[in-house]
Amino acid sequence: MTDSPEQEYDPGDVAIIGMSLRAPGARTKEQFWDILVNGRETVSFLAKEDIHVDETLIHSPFYVRACGVLDTYDKFDPSVFGISDRMAAAMTPENRLFLESAWESLEDGGYDPDRLKAEIGMYGANNPQTAALYSSPPDRVSVGPEAIEASLAWSPDTMTSNALYYMGLTGEAVTVAAVCAGFHYSVHLACQSLLLGQSDMAIAGGSMVRLPHPRGHLWEENRILSKDGHCRPFDANGTGTALSSGVVTVLLKPLGQAVADRDHVYAVVRGSAVNNNGVSAMAYGLAQPERLSACIAAAMEVGGVTPDTVSMYEANGLGLPMTDELEVHAATMAFGKQTATTSIGGVKGNVGHGGVVSGGFGAIKAALALYHKTLPATINLTEVNQDLDFPSTPFVPQIEGAAWEPEAGIRRAGITSIGGGGYNAHLLLEEAPAPAERAPEEAGRPRLATLSALDDDALGRQRTRLKEWLEANPGLRLDDVCFTLNLGRKVMARRWAAVVRSREELIAALSDDAARGAATTTAAAPRTDPGAFSRNDSGIVPAGRDHEALSDLAAAWVTGQQVDFDALHLGEAGRRVPLPTYPFQPRRFWRTDW
Repeated sequence: MTDSPEQEYDPGDVAIIGMSLRAPGARTKEQFWDILVNGRETVSFLAKEDIHVDETLIHSPFYVRACGVLDTYDKFDPSVFGISDRMAAAMTPENRLFLESAWESLEDGGYDPDRLKAEIGMYGANNPQTAALYSSPPDRVSVGPEAIEASLAWSPDTMTSNALYYMGLTGEAVTVAAVCAGFHYSVHLACQSLLLGQSDMAIAGGSMVRLPHPRGHLWEENRILSKDGHCRPFDANGTGTALSSGVVTVLLKPLGQAVADRDHVYAVVRGSAVNNNGVSAMAYGLAQPERLSACIAAAMEVGGVTPDTVSMYEANGLGLPMTDELEVHAATMAFGKQTATTSIGGVKGNVGHGGVVSGGFGAIKAALALYHKTLPATINLTEVNQDLDFPSTPFVPQIEGAAWEPEAGIRRAGITSIGGGGYNAHLLLEEAPAPAERAPEEAGRPRLATLSALDDDALGRQRTRLKEWLEANPGLRLDDVCFTLNLGRKVMARRWAAVVRSREELIAALSDDAARGAATTTAAAPRTDPGAFSRNDSGIVPAGRDHEALSDLAAAWVTGQQVDFDALHLGEAGRRVPLPTYPFQPRRFWRTDW
C-alpha cells in the first residue's frame, strides 16, 4: 500500500472512523481490548438473590446462574439529548443505549452533529422481545402525547429514527431484524447505502438488553447454552455459551473520502455478504455449511481478495462441538485447501453471546486486532476438539496472544455471524492504509484547545479524562488534538479553553484547579468587547494565530460567543484523532408503575 493521500482507493472500500462499545466488564472499547489481550472472562456467576426470575426456575438443577451483565443496562443521561425524564423512562433500554453509543461513535470519529450538513445513515439491530418485556406500549394518560407522537419511545422499529432525531441529524433510518446476525446485517446495509451515494456517512450497530436482567439460563442437552456457564470455543469439552447484553456502533465513510477529510481510520471494510439457509437447512436454526460457505466466499469475492491473504478468522464460535464443527467445515470450504495459515478465534469465551450485538463484539475485536497488530488469545480453550481436524483446515486455533505478522504482507480478518432462522453474515476487514507522511509539528506555536459540557461537574470530568488520555498516549500531536476538540465536539453551555504551546502545557492547564495562566473558563472568564471582532455567518473570524489573538478568541468563546473554528484551522495539517468522548452522567430510569 502507498502512503500517498492522493492514491486512488477501491471505490468499494469503507472506512471505520469511529467506534463505541459497551460489553460485560467494559464501558469502552479500550477496556474491551484490555479484556481481550489479558485473556479475561467477564461472564458473571450470580447469587440467587440477584436473579429476578421465578423461584422455581432458580432452584431447578439445570438452572445455570451465569450471565454477561451490562452494568449500565438501566441507566441513561437524557439531558445531553434534551429528553425529559418522563420520556427517558418510557424509552426501552435498547433505545437509550443505542442513542448514547451512536453519539460516542460520532464523537470518536471527530464529528460534531451540529456542524454536519451531510446525510447520515442510521442502521441498527435490536431485540423486539425487549420492548414487550420492558413494558406494553404506554398510553396518553400515563406518559402524555410526547411519548406517543414525538418518539414512539418504546418501539423497536424507531430505535434508529430516534437516534437521528435526538442527535439533530438527517438521513436514512433503518432498524434491522436479523436475530443474532443483526449487527452484521446493519453494517452490510450501511455500506451499501454509502457505496450507492445515498448517505455521506453512516452509523451502524446493534443494541441488546436481556430482560429480566441479570438472569441465568436453563441448560438442555445439545442446545447452545452452556452447562456450566463458560463458553469454550473449539474445545472438546464445550457445552455452549452464556447469554449477555451490550451495544456496539461504528461510524462508516467511503475510504477515499475519509482520507481526504483527514479522518482517523481504525480499519477498512473490504467486503460483506449476507444470505439465509431457507429450505436448505439441515435443521431450522442450525448453520447449513454450504450456505454459510457461500456467504463467506461472497464477502471475499466482493472485496477482491484471495483466502490466503486472510490471516484472522473470528468465528461465530458458540462453543458447542456440533455447531463449531459445522462452522469450521463451512469456513474451510470457503477458504480452500491451504493449511495452517489463518488464526481462528472466538470472543464468546470472554463476554458470552450478546444476541444481535454478538457479531459486533467479534467485529470490534477484529478491528482493534488490526489496529494494534495483535492477535488476542481465545480463552477457555484447553483441549482442542479433535473432530474439528484443524491440521486439515486453513485454521490454527489462537490459544495464546501473539503479534500479528501475516505471511501475505497485509492484515485481513473475516468475521462470521450466524443467527437462528438461517441467517448468515460475514464481514471482511483490512488494516487501515498508512497515513501520509507530513512535516513535524511546528514547535512552540501557540494553539487553542477547547472543551465544553452541560455543567461544571461534567466539564471537570472532561478535563480529567483528557489529561489522562494525553498522558497515556504520548505520541499524540498537539495540532491534531486541538483540531479534533475544536471541530469535533458539540458546543455546550459551560466552557473551558486554553492557549498552549506544547502537550506538556496543555496537560498542566488541564491539571489546574482554577482558571489562570493559559486557561480560562465560563465561570471565571475575562470580559471581552463583542464589537472588537470580525464576524461571518459562522461566528468570530480569528484575527490571527499569535498568543494574544488566540487568548482573546478563547475569552470570547468561553463567554458564549460563536467562533468560526474552520477558519482558525484553514490550511493546517491537523487530523482527527480519537479522544475521550462526552462524560455522560447516567441516572437510573426504569418503569416500575405507570
